[in-house]
Amino acid sequence: MAISSSETNLATAKTFLSTAASVAATFMLARSIAQDFLPCEFHDYFLLNIRKFFNRFSSQLTMVIDEFDGFAHNQLYEAAEIYLGSKISPSTQRFKVSKPEKEKNFTVKMEGNEEIIDVFQGVKFKWVFVCTQVESRNHFHRFDHQYSTSEVRYFEVSFPKKQKEMALQSYLPYIVNESKSMEQVKKTLKIFTVDYQNMYGNLTDAWKPVNLDHPATFETLAMDPELKDTILKDLERFLKRKDYYRKVGKAWKRGYLLYGPPGTGKSSLIAAMANYLNFDIYDLELTDLRCNSELRRLLIATANRSILVVEDIDCTIELQDRLAEATAAQSHGYPPQNQMTLSGFLNFIDGLWSSCGDERIIIFTTNHKEKLDPALLRPGRMDVHVHMSYCTPSGFRLLADNYLGIKDHLLFGEIVDLISIAQVTPAEVAEQLMRSDELETVLNDLIQFLSVKRKEIEEEEKAKQIKGESEVNKEEDQAVEQAKSVKDEETCNDDDERAIIV
Repeated sequence: MAISSSETNLATAKTFLSTAASVAATFMLARSIAQDFLPCEFHDYFLLNIRKFFNRFSSQLTMVIDEFDGFAHNQLYEAAEIYLGSKISPSTQRFKVSKPEKEKNFTVKMEGNEEIIDVFQGVKFKWVFVCTQVESRNHFHRFDHQYSTSEVRYFEVSFPKKQKEMALQSYLPYIVNESKSMEQVKKTLKIFTVDYQNMYGNLTDAWKPVNLDHPATFETLAMDPELKDTILKDLERFLKRKDYYRKVGKAWKRGYLLYGPPGTGKSSLIAAMANYLNFDIYDLELTDLRCNSELRRLLIATANRSILVVEDIDCTIELQDRLAEATAAQSHGYPPQNQMTLSGFLNFIDGLWSSCGDERIIIFTTNHKEKLDPALLRPGRMDVHVHMSYCTPSGFRLLADNYLGIKDHLLFGEIVDLISIAQVTPAEVAEQLMRSDELETVLNDLIQFLSVKRKEIEEEEKAKQIKGESEVNKEEDQAVEQAKSVKDEETCNDDDERAIIV
């Protein structure tokens, strides 16, 4: 009887396997026929329905997490990428490892089409990292276009259907919070520059990162203490006002204008802000952009919690305006179709596109504030105007502490008096303090340098005074000549009248 039962079970198993093999073969044959004979639209429709049919018998549910949500970065994708890097197991066959020169830790990421199993609250989640190559066409002119290949990346995570609410309400928020903690611990600040060769590929490849190893901090800045305190308080207030910005209907961003002579510490202030906020820097050179669409693409590709820097904004906008005028002249007065414009730039920093991202600082620098278009200076575009002035007595004392390690000296009094008159930048003073290792030599050379600067300023002021007096005398002479001419003309008219009477 036992043998008969075993034979029955074996026959049943064979029948089941035979049926399964037949179904699989039928499916493969149908798929092959669909690929060879059906149009693409029917082919996709056929496969979709086949997939739906088999999904009815599956207890698993699959979520897709794309790298981009429209044009914006998908925060969940970035969080999953960081989180899954810590879940690499011995069973994983391939994964990616990188370590930039000045970073402390290795960066571990999933390789394309690999799987990772994660267990959360006793539920198994299977992750698959999918990468596909897509060819796209980019238009520059009406009849001109260019083809480029980009990579589309996304995650697929499968789990039991009955755990859908837990996955959405608990698991995914847990991943987001964990990734933020991991990123903050090992983050190395970076400065990004535009990679023009990959601008029209994947959005994440539009910027090329380099480690930002600038040591500037607010403690080391040779800046007026009250001004530093004002900037620090403004930054702290900005970080805490996410809900407030949303409540009043404004994009969560802050604009700064740093203006003043070259060498007054604008770049050092930007680095200090990045180090204080732990924000990456995106350095944007507008003169290399051809049209508004390129600018829009680059701004979309910047990450949250970052600083966008546009240096020498007066020269940049002026150059773009000249290019637009020249192009319009060549087009017989018609406006250029592919040209970056001031209005287009303003739309991206203060219009609808400015809301594509959160917690961002935008910094503009200029040596000549008076040259800027008034449209750039209004609140909401440049909220905080910071005048980077010449070196002050307090700034010198801080530089002396940083470079020489001293807080006071007998020569400080003379140096402070000279600095109050001589218009020297912190960069010039710092250069003088680095010229020698001998303290007395450095300070005496600085005094001599400041004395020369003061003499130059006095000579310039004297020349301006002489020039002003000369212009005044010239105006007076012109007035006398004009009065004399009027008097002579009146005399001639009187003589003419007398001649007529006679």
